[in-house]
Amino acid sequence: MHCFIYKSLQKQDLYLFLRNQDDFSCLPEALKASLGRMEFVFSLEITSERKLANADPVSVINNLNERGYFLQLPPVLAAPTTLQ
Repeated sequence: MHCFIYKSLQKQDLYLFLRNQDDFSCLPEALKASLGRMEFVFSLEITSERKLANADPVSVINNLNERGYFLQLPPVLAAPTTLQ
């Protein structure tokens, strides 16, 4: 599946994958408003076997098919462990 990837100009490490280039109409209005400006980064062919840096390719494909988009949130920092 071919998709188009955009990065948030307001929120670091937040990426939006779209099924159709520059077609933000599939996004809920509240999400669209919270994302702010997005900048096109590149297009990519995704398969279930392809490794992605911070997302499961099967989840990306399923979301693109069902919703038209996939939102990749910044990675959650691991909570510090305490020594006892």
